[in-house]
Amino acid sequence: MRHGKHRFLLGCTKEHREALMANLASALLRHGKIETTLAKAKALRPFVEKIITMAKKAYLAEDSAQKLHYRRLAITRIKDEDAVAILFNDRASEFAKRNGGYSRIYKLMPRTGDAAKMAIIELVLGGDVGYAKSKKRNAAKTKKATPSNTPSKRPKQKQKVVSDVVKEETTPTPDKNVPKTTKSTPKTKTATMKKSK
Repeated sequence: MRHGKHRFLLGCTKEHREALMANLASALLRHGKIETTLAKAKALRPFVEKIITMAKKAYLAEDSAQKLHYRRLAITRIKDEDAVAILFNDRASEFAKRNGGYSRIYKLMPRTGDAAKMAIIELVLGGDVGYAKSKKRNAAKTKKATPSNTPSKRPKQKQKVVSDVVKEETTPTPDKNVPKTTKSTPKTKTATMKKSK
């Protein structure tokens, strides 16, 4: 049954898609980096990584017949002998010690004209370890994990801003010369409505 096989259809027929992937893979293997739409880059990644795995197996194989077999399998998929020769002769040694993850996708700004999502897909060199983690982020994570800094179960309540302001008035008393403070609050609409009923 065909359930769950709807990935990377790209709005074209099978033959067109195979030719498109072959051309994109050929350009990627020749230049090391290409710019295309995000959907095509995501479809190209598993396609080209399987071919790079074939080149890696051919590089590590001792039997010359096995090496030729992997090269012919790659040619049937890419259909560009020069690009396959570049991969098998020059670049296979770079990927020999790398376990997968031979390509990387960077997202770009949308294309002007049709606003298609764009991306750069590039080959990752064998010695590339990726992004270095900053010490600040690791220190912040460990600081959050300590129990002294964990927030209490009860969230802090925000103070409500009261629109009715309490006014203090000072009036002198006849008995003493000390001013007397009284508090008066303005009446709200609900209080006046209750009195009128």
